[in-house]
Formats: sequence, C-alpha cells, structure tokens
Amino acid sequence: RELTQPFVDLVKAPRALWGVNAVYLLEGLTYFGIVGLLGLFLNEYVGLGDIPAGHLLGYLTAGITIAMLLLGATVDAVGVRKALLIALGFILVGRIVLTLAPTLGAGAGVWSDSYVFAVIGITGVIVGYGIYQPASYAAVKRFTDKKTSAMGFAALYALMNLGGFLPGLVSPPIRKAYGIVGVYWVFVGITVLAMAIVAVVITKRAVKEATITDEGDDDEKPETDAPLGERLAEYFRKMPLRDARFMFFIFALIPVQTLFAHNWLTLPQYCSRAFTGVVAENFEFFVNFNPLLIFVLTPVVAAATAKKDTYRMMIYGTFVMASPTFLLALGPSVTSLFAYLVIMTVGEAMWQPRFLQWVAEIAPRGMTGVYMGVGQFPWFLTKVVASLYSGWFLTRYCPADTPPSAMNTETMWLIYGAIAMASPVMLVLAMKWMKDGLERKGEETDAASND
Repeated sequence: RELTQPFVDLVKAPRALWGVNAVYLLEGLTYFGIVGLLGLFLNEYVGLGDIPAGHLLGYLTAGITIAMLLLGATVDAVGVRKALLIALGFILVGRIVLTLAPTLGAGAGVWSDSYVFAVIGITGVIVGYGIYQPASYAAVKRFTDKKTSAMGFAALYALMNLGGFLPGLVSPPIRKAYGIVGVYWVFVGITVLAMAIVAVVITKRAVKEATITDEGDDDEKPETDAPLGERLAEYFRKMPLRDARFMFFIFALIPVQTLFAHNWLTLPQYCSRAFTGVVAENFEFFVNFNPLLIFVLTPVVAAATAKKDTYRMMIYGTFVMASPTFLLALGPSVTSLFAYLVIMTVGEAMWQPRFLQWVAEIAPRGMTGVYMGVGQFPWFLTKVVASLYSGWFLTRYCPADTPPSAMNTETMWLIYGAIAMASPVMLVLAMKWMKDGLERKGEETDAASND
C-alpha cells in the first residue's frame, strides 16, 4: 500500500497539476528535440562550422541556467499561470525566429544576417526558459501537500526525461521527409499546443481550486500596507544569496553533478574507444539509456521513499549515485557499464527530485521562483568546470586511435568517483547545521501563517 498509494494520490491530483505535467512533457520533447538537431541546423542552414555552432549551443544551455537565476522571481511577481503564458510566448517567438533564420537573413557564416536572426531566436528561448522552469517548480509546490509533494516533483522530473527520450522516435521520420526545418516547424506547433493547454486547462479557477500551498495568486496578491521601499528591503533580506545554508547546500552538490556532465562529455568517447564490438558500435544506446531508466525508476523510487526525510534522502541518493563510478575503475566491461548506468540512475532518482522538493520547502513564502532559479546556478558551474578538465582526462587516459589495452581508463574513473563522493561526505558533515536551519525556517513559516 505504501508503494501504490502515492500513485493513487497523483492520479487524483487537480487538473491544474496535470496541465503543468502535460506542458512539461511537451516542452521536454521540443527542447531536447531542437537541441539535438541544433548543431546540424546551424551547420547546414546557417553555414557555421563546428566551433561557432558549438558556441551557440553553449550559449543556449548555459544561458538558460543564468536566465533562471535572473528571471526566476517573475513567477513570484505575477503568479504561476501568467508566468507560464509569458514564458511560452517568449519560447514560441524564439523558435519561430530560429526556424526562419535561414530565410530571414542573407549570407552564411558568423555575423551573417541568418546568424544574427538565429542568435535572436535562441535568446528568446533562453528568456522564456528562464521563467518557465521556475514557474513549473513553483506550480508543483502550490498544487501539492506534504503527502503528494515528493511524488509531484518526481513526476515532473520523470516527464522531463521522457521528453528527452521521445525525440528519437518523433524526429527521424519527419526529418527524412521534410528536413530539419520541417522538424522545427512541428516543434513550433507543439509549442502552440502547450500554450493552449495552459490557457484552457490551467485556468484562474483551476489554479485557485488546486492551490494548497499559498504562494500568491494572479488575482489575490498578499495584502500589505507597508511602503514599497520596506517591501523591497524585506524581499532582498530573504534573497537566497544571503542564506548561508542554502548556498552551501546547492554548491555541495556540484561534485556529484559532474557525473551528469560526463554523460555527454566523457561517456560517448569512453564507450566508443575503450570497448569493441556491440558497445563501441552502438554507444548511443548506452549514452541515452539513462533518461529512459529515469522515467521508469523515478516515480517508483519516489513512491517507495515518499515518507523518508528529504535531507537524508539527499545523502543516500548522492552516495548511491557516486558509488558505482568505482565499478568503472575496475576496467572496461559490459557488466560493470550496465551496473554503473542502473545504480547511478537509481541514485539520481533518489535525490534529484528531492532536491527540487527541498528547495521548494525552504523557500520563504512568495520566494519559490527566485529560490528555484538560484538553485540551478551550480548546475551552470558544473557544466563549465567539468568541460574544462574532461578533455584533458580523455586525452591522457582514454585517447583516440589507441588500442583499449593501452588505455588507463581505470584511473580516470577512480578520480571521477572520488570527486563525486565528496557530495555525500559534505552533506553528512553539515547535517546537524542544515537540519537546525530547516527547522527554524519551518517555525518562521508557521508563525507567518498564523499571523
């Protein structure tokens, strides 16, 4: 019953939450579908080489993280529904401009008209996602209670990963018939569908009926007679950058998050170079195995651990995720590779959705969006830092055009495992300090609610 009841509670969730989930699935499909083809699109239609195309890809992925840091407070200011519509509006315009870039501008290459329009389109998507993701997280917090919160965030995370898997099924037949531009126009249409779901399903009435945790509403903002200056001072006093425990927590996760980055920075080269036969010939399967596993495992793990303490689940999850890296330190083996992928994914399913839940729990009333935005900043740093040293490690321990027997991948993964294991160690050492802070926040929130 403990395993099945969270699924029952999720099925009975209000329609506004199901609307958020449906839009998140569609956006996962379109985002990962566009990003997966963007390098080829910029090469084929805008005339860029691999290096400038890679730079624009980095601008998109890193830009979204920075935009969340800067724009996450939007949802706190305008409410969930308006924030979702504004975000999807920016995303829609950005995707249209990006798709039209080769025809809107003349010439090819860097700083050509088509390049400029592509940058403008990508910028629109960045701005939209800077609002969209914090708004989605804030919506889950508002529409769930203590009994359904863990499952709500797990479902959102699982759907994101399902979205990352679906382009492999949806995109190829369209691309073969109509080219990459044809695929992009289909994704523009799906974005319009997502906006329609927000407008029709996540209505003001549905939001009001679904709201469990009061984070402010589109029509009902918290009333206060305090002058604007005092309200702004109070807002900045509650900013997460001033919360030492929060900042320690999110930065302590950087070591284990490097394993996420190595899924595309290291794992493709490792599978194709250190193995022979079926693994080397089909390395894409192993590289993309994680999102499919996450979709299957996350709801199950969340249901099995829904009553467990959130912070302790962060410790257990980061430890489980980091530990199988040492299996790869035993040397290239299909068995150890599969074990690594499965155990690492179980660990990810244990802690990553609970991270979203934990950030939502400690955020002061009316600050969920900005806390979610700032919470993503270390992920930006992780992508940057891991990319700085991963190439050196590959060159030294897993070089191209070298027989697998002459490589030393064992040392590479041993070092990566030690780096990842630093996260659970830091979380354990800081547990009493962190728990004391969370309890005080809970007391302050209860007092504010009573007032």
